[in-house]
Amino acid sequence: MPLLIALLAAAAPLLAMATERWGGLNPCLLCLWQRPSYWVAAVLAVLALVLPRRLMLTLAALAILFSGAAALVHVGVEFGWWPSPLPGCAAPHAGQARSIEDMLATLSVRPNKPCDEPTFLIPGLPVSMAAMNLIYAVGLAGVTLWAARRRR
Repeated sequence: MPLLIALLAAAAPLLAMATERWGGLNPCLLCLWQRPSYWVAAVLAVLALVLPRRLMLTLAALAILFSGAAALVHVGVEFGWWPSPLPGCAAPHAGQARSIEDMLATLSVRPNKPCDEPTFLIPGLPVSMAAMNLIYAVGLAGVTLWAARRRR
């Protein structure tokens, strides 16, 4: 079970990166904040094979819930319930630029996506990727806690 949880935890950021590379989707900063805790959860789940299983899986579930909390914040930003806590989530602006050249020099190679602009993976399904991550994180954390509590 710990290996399955590790694979499922690693699948979330891998899928997100695949949508960028092959799907052409551009992540915002809040999207990127949701990923590292899945990697932490995957490592903790693998460590559950050699260290105390219950403790490692419980910590993995908490790491997954951190991603879910970031997804909840992101969903709230997408729906306009609250502003983004990250200043980089705002739409790009000219700032202190004095000329067109100054503005072009401040642009990143990859365009910055505002966090309040939902990204939909499945056309016609009104569930953003942040909302899908929230659902996935809650479900995977529940399975992980269940696995931590059950006897071998």
